[in-house]
Amino acid sequence: MKDYQNELFPYAYNIAGSAEDARDIVQDVLTHYYASPREGIENEKAYLVKSVINHAINAKNRKKRTLQPEVWLPEPVATEAADTNVYLKDILSYSLLVLLEKLNAKERAAFILRESFDYSHQEIADILSTTEENSRKLLSRAKTKLFKPGEAEAPPVRSAQTNVLLENYINAIRSRNLEKLEHLLAEDIAFYADGGTKLNVVKRVCIGATEVAELLMLVFHKYQASSDIKATTINHQPAFLYYYQGRLISCQIFDVSPESGRILQINNVVDPEKLRMLAQHFA
Repeated sequence: MKDYQNELFPYAYNIAGSAEDARDIVQDVLTHYYASPREGIENEKAYLVKSVINHAINAKNRKKRTLQPEVWLPEPVATEAADTNVYLKDILSYSLLVLLEKLNAKERAAFILRESFDYSHQEIADILSTTEENSRKLLSRAKTKLFKPGEAEAPPVRSAQTNVLLENYINAIRSRNLEKLEHLLAEDIAFYADGGTKLNVVKRVCIGATEVAELLMLVFHKYQASSDIKATTINHQPAFLYYYQGRLISCQIFDVSPESGRILQINNVVDPEKLRMLAQHFA
């Protein structure tokens, strides 16, 4: 029997936003599938994708009903091997995953299936047990919530220029050069921090170059100055991992404008639960 673990993971993760939940979803679906009679199933992969998508929708809806912190960021996934691992290419960019939190679970599923996996509206309707017309409406509502008119998602591109930008970024913070740091940030930069339910953070949301620069300086020199920093790629975007005494304490993911070359958004994941699997990956 074909191993579907890796192939099904991106479907579950892109909807759930949690790698741990996605693995549980895939495992539950496969366990039930292999333990049940399979007569009448003509397309095995299509059946499993439908099952995973609907399990992920249910899981996402359950999580939305629970009390969540002011800022909830997706669990980061290492994608530095995406060039050689075909399944990692299907993982959405981190910035898009953050945006997708604006959608309900079915809108999110329709958007992902159409835009990321190129499913037809008839195929989406079959998966979501709805009509082709409703699939189109779900996608239209999703795009209206996600993008301004005429705007589309720009695929993240890591370049030599990005590497220089991030080197200048960390050097400016280390040297306490506030003016230089501000110059590297977009005027309306957004900073989000997710410490989960157990870890308090200095500030969960901060907007604007001056305010974000001051916050970055404070956080670094109070909590991160003694850390070892590893540059990597998380969800196809440049990122820094901060290690203190060998323990991963923070994952900082950057959204960089290809036009201005400045940092548009910084997502800072410090929730130990969301860092656990990432720490295992790089161990």
